[in-house]
Amino acid sequence: MTQVIATMAGTVFTVNVAVGEEVAAGQVVLVLESMKMEIPIEAESAGKVTAINVQVGDFVNEEDVLLTIEA
Repeated sequence: MTQVIATMAGTVFTVNVAVGEEVAAGQVVLVLESMKMEIPIEAESAGKVTAINVQVGDFVNEEDVLLTIEA
């Protein structure tokens, strides 16, 4: 199980995956917006998305768990 963590504080701009979807390592799974910049967040490993903990418009802090991927 891999947790995708926010690398910085910001607002969830897009969620590019759904629960049950297979993702590849390096795939952009969501985008955060901070200070008018878009920050792509990538999956560190391949697997199936088992949980998404955020929605578009949510504010997240650095180190928050955004979603979970199971190999």
